[in-house]
Parts: sequence; structure tokens; C-alpha cells
Amino acid sequence: MPTPASILKDTFGYDSFRPLQREVIENILAGRDTLAIMPTGGGKSLCYQIPSLLLDGLTLVVSPLIALMKDQVEQMRASGVPAVMLNSSLPAYEYQKNMDLVRSGAVKLLYLAPETLLTPRIFSLLSQIELALLTIDEAHCISEWGHDFRPEYRQITEVRQRYPKATCLALTATATPRVRADIKSSLQFSDSNEFIASFNRPNLFIDVRPKRDAIGQTLDFLKERKEQSGIIYCFSRRQVDELASYLEMKGFSVRPYHAGLDANQRKANQEAFIRDDVQIIVATIAFGMGINKPNVRFVIHFDLPKSIEGYYQEIGRAGRDDLPAHCLLLYNYSDVSKQRYFINQKEGNEKRVATEHLDALVRYAEDEINCRRKPLLTYFGESYEAENCQNCDNCTTEKREQTDITIPAQKFLSCVKRTGERFGAVHVTGVLRGSKRAKILQYGHDKLSTYGIGSELSRPQWKHLARQLEQMGYLAKEGEFQVLHVTPEGMDALRKRTQIMGHIQEDSRQRRKVPEKLEYDQSLFAILRQKRKNLADEAGMPPYIIFSDKTLVEMSAYYPQSLESILKMSGVGQVKLRRYGQDFLREIKSYCAEKGISEKEKTVPRPRNNSGRRYMIVGEMYNAGESIQSLAERYQVQTSTILNHLAKFAAAGNPLKNASELQAQTSLSKEKQEKALSAFDELGTDFLKPVFDRLNGEISYEELKIMRLIAVSR
Repeated sequence: MPTPASILKDTFGYDSFRPLQREVIENILAGRDTLAIMPTGGGKSLCYQIPSLLLDGLTLVVSPLIALMKDQVEQMRASGVPAVMLNSSLPAYEYQKNMDLVRSGAVKLLYLAPETLLTPRIFSLLSQIELALLTIDEAHCISEWGHDFRPEYRQITEVRQRYPKATCLALTATATPRVRADIKSSLQFSDSNEFIASFNRPNLFIDVRPKRDAIGQTLDFLKERKEQSGIIYCFSRRQVDELASYLEMKGFSVRPYHAGLDANQRKANQEAFIRDDVQIIVATIAFGMGINKPNVRFVIHFDLPKSIEGYYQEIGRAGRDDLPAHCLLLYNYSDVSKQRYFINQKEGNEKRVATEHLDALVRYAEDEINCRRKPLLTYFGESYEAENCQNCDNCTTEKREQTDITIPAQKFLSCVKRTGERFGAVHVTGVLRGSKRAKILQYGHDKLSTYGIGSELSRPQWKHLARQLEQMGYLAKEGEFQVLHVTPEGMDALRKRTQIMGHIQEDSRQRRKVPEKLEYDQSLFAILRQKRKNLADEAGMPPYIIFSDKTLVEMSAYYPQSLESILKMSGVGQVKLRRYGQDFLREIKSYCAEKGISEKEKTVPRPRNNSGRRYMIVGEMYNAGESIQSLAERYQVQTSTILNHLAKFAAAGNPLKNASELQAQTSLSKEKQEKALSAFDELGTDFLKPVFDRLNGEISYEELKIMRLIAVSR
């Protein structure tokens, strides 16, 4: 008789269970309803896929993402597991064919969207078969306290009542203690059947950097990771399109992905990414991609996510093959302000929940002292005891020497008190720097003793100091408007003139490179990767469906010389061995014979600028052949704004190409054009007014902008 362990190896090709997988599976097989909280990439899917092959009857999986369903079904079929899906993406004939397969008992796994499940047609289908296991994926969608609450998920409780004999499994990767309690209450689960795996993903390098030149920082990051697969998350659809176009112009293999794209285009872009035809996807943070791609080597948050849950879920798409991956978050406070603007459009509980989520994320991003894993795991109710994880920016940064910041700290704390603890850091900073803003004068804060006593520090320096005081516990921030309060500890420090050590300015930190942990034959890996791509293209499936990067890495490290040795590689089960084993074995043996390499016994692996400014992007796109009109449409601005960007681009010392495009923008006669160009030759192109005056106002400023560009492009 097959067992969970034998199915794990023979069907899925894994030697051992990941943490809590065995316990969850055994609990399900015992007929007990189960809540499983496991990190993204932690192996949640096997918790219902293995029981589906052992239980009599159908396993039903409710998932909110059609893309993920398709991916899962393809993977199951590649491993020899009969699985189908029913959703709106299927043509009518295929929908009916899949229903017939379910009705006949030929299917073990059925994937459905929640709105599909809650239809009379599906209820009728399920009434004709035995439902053994009801699995609710992304179960945090049930809770109003979750970061992705969906009302239709609440209605799944009706399905439970219709099929009381079916065991129920609720799965999620992102659930705080409050969300977990809400899920159990909604589904009427007992506490004893809750399994919570560690949220720690040790293979992910977690990196938060000040966002100063987002495009330039992204380019530098990508140049160090050529040929690697990754995802870049942006706040808006417009930013996605803009960044994807710019990166493509820079020679990167990239596609955009967001809900505003045509469905066919979105599908084509996703398929290109998961099949390794495209290396980078740029996507909106608000759109759940549902991509189960194991070899994502990096995730960049170009803009701030909405919550720690969303952030954790998004970085969890990296390194699912357990190989090292890099997660970069670019952070600045203007992104926070943008998020707060949209939150303020909400009302009631929705607004309160969104504010709590954002505040927690801001505290996390602004912490420059503690290991990144500590607050991240604490948020999900898990403690992290290690002093240094050796795999985040704060733990691998050369610590800057602290200086005595007692006097500026006292100034800031005192100013918070003297302004009545009714304002945020921006207002307090303005008072300290002697600002004459109307709000400061209106409240009479220009009469305070702290007014103007902090001019020695810049606004960013004071804000940085305020964040440190908050992290030290001397300041607290509350409410929708982030009002600052001096804590009892802060008052004590003021009275006793306690020495406070910290940093005055926010310098770029010099980070040590984390050494790569991969030790394998990269030439052989490239050969096997191409073989995988060829087989995948022939079969019309993503490459990782055949074997993951981790499998190819192991083959390239151990040089297996027989099918028995191939079977020892991670991710190789009996079905995949029969289908693909000989193909890969031939490549390995041929390579080893040529190089004189022998097989190695498999053992446990040893741990091992300016370009970001808008005018630069516009200028480079223009020089690459994009017209002024199309640039105006892309950025949703007037053509005069594009002309201003091009003028700045040229003033920065960059040549402008395509003079005929500029010539087409002016309506001036040839005679007036020559007059304008002569005036620019004589007076220079830095300012328009001297030229305007020399020509006695005969040519408008708008026309002069065009003529200046023609002048500098000659």
C-alpha cells in the first residue's frame, strides 16, 4: 500500500518532508479539519496533493488565482496525478470535458475559483460524487483583518455545511494571530488542529535601501544579475509600463504584467516568463500574480507594498527552489505619503485596518539596527532568537560608529512637547529649522523657544533623527496623522539629560557581499538548462515543470551516471524519471566523458545616478526612436512638458538625435527659424528670456523651447 512517504518520493521525487508537511498530511488522513500556516515556498501544495492520492473520493481545491490553478494542474499532470480545473478561462468544450472527467471518477484533484464553486452547476456536479477533502488555499482571504480580504471567501462556509463528511483544510502563507483566529472562527475549526510552520526563509537575502534614484539603483542591481529570473513590483500600472519599456530599451529581457493589460497579452507575458523566454516581469503590487516559478532569483520592490503580509508574500515568490535569492525593497517617505493618500479615501474599519498595516510596514522599513528577520517573524507571532542571521542588510552591514546625538535629540523631544504633542515630524522639523510656513505662524510656533534652534541639520537629517528616537523608544507615533508623543522614557531622558548615541546623517551603507552558496559545474548546468528548454518547448509547457533549477544544479554538482543516481536528485520522481531521465542522462554522460569527470556521491550540500531622473528616461527613450507625441501620451502630459525634459537632458551634456522629429514640432517659417537659431548662437541656450527679448517677442516661448532643442542638437 502506498504511504505519504512513498508518494513523496515516487511521485514527486523528494527524499524528505519539509517542516510540518507530514503532521498536516497525517491529520488530514485522520479526518480532522486542519489549519496550516506555512511560508510561501514552504510546500503547502503537497499537504493536499499527497492526501488526494490516498483518500477515496475527490479533493477540491479553492484558489483565487486562475494562473496558479493552471500552473498546479500542469505540474500534477507532469507528475502523473490526474487533475483538472474549472474556471472562466476555459472554452466551453474543455469545461464540459473536465466536468465529465470529474463525474466519472477519473480525477483526483479539482481546482476551482471561489465564485465558480458557489454556483448551482458545480453544486449539482459535487452532489453526484464523493467529496473527500475541501481545501481552501489563500485562506487569509476569509478574514476581514487579512491583507487581501474577499467577501466571496466568507461564503465557503456554506459549502462546508452542504458536505459535512468532507474534511476541510485551510492553507495560507500570511496570517497574523488575529487573522488565524478569524479563519478558525469562520470555518468552526478547533484550536488543536492548527499547524504553524516557521515563517523564516533562510535562503532569502532581505535588503532595504533608501530610495534615492530608483531607476539607477534598479539598473545597477540588474546588471549584477544578468540572465537571472526576477520580479519587480511597482505601485501603479503606469509605473509598470514605464519601467518595463525603459528596461527593454536598456537591453533587458522584460515584460509588463498588470490587470489593465488585455487578457491575452497578460497571459502571453506570464507564459513567456514562466517558460524562461523572458527573464524579468514588472508587475503591480496590487495584482496577485499566482506564479509558482521555483527559480526566481530576485524580487525588487520598486515602490512600497501595502502591508507586511503583502511584502512577505511577494518576496516569498523568490527562491522557492531553496537556492539563494535576493529581495530588495527601495524605501522613501514619499511612497508612504502616497499610500496614506489612498488609505484616506477609505472609511471605517477598512481604513483602520489599512492604516495599521502601513504603520507596521513603515516601522519595519525604517529599522536600521535590528536583524530584518526579527520584526518580520514577530509580526506573524514567531520569535527569532539568533543575534545575526548573516543574510539581511542590517546583519551584513559594517556597523557605523555611533556618535553623541544628545543635544539634537533633546532639541527634537523638547520641540515635540512645546508644540503640544499634536503634530508630526514634518511640522516639528519646520519649527526647529525656523520655517515661516503658514501653519507654523498660525499656531504661534514661531514664538517658541525651540523655534529656529535646529538650522544646523537638514530636513532629511531631522527626519532620520526622529526615526531613530522612535526606534529607541523615546518617541511614539499615533493615529491617522502620525502625531508624535514623547514617551515616559523620553521624558526621563530629557529631565536627566541622558546621553543618547546614534547617527546624525543617513549615509549610504557599505554592505559586504554575501558569498554565493552554489557549487556546481556551470557549463554542464547551461547544457542541461538548454535541454530542459528544448523539451519544454516541444511539449508546450514551462521549463520548470520538467525539472527545477535546483534539480539541474544537483545534476551539475554530482554528475549522476545512471538512472538510479538520477533518481537521487531533488525533484526527480518515478514518472519524471521515466519521461526525462534518459534525455538528461545522455547529456551528463557525454559531458563527463569529454571532460574525464567521474560521478560524485550525493551528500548534504555545504552551506555556502543620474539615470533615474525623469528627464534622463525621456531623453534616452527619445534617442532610441520614440516620438515626442508618444512620450507625451505615455506620461499623460503636454508635449511642452516633454520638450522641457528634453531640454534638461541636453543641458546635462547628452546629445539629441532625430533632428527631423524636432523640426516637425515647429510652425515657424524658415526665416523666423533662422532668426531664432542666430539668437541662440549669440546668447546661448541656458535661458529663453534673453532670446525672447532680442527677437522683440515675435516668437512665443513655446516655439522658442522647440528652437532651443534644434539649436543644441545641431
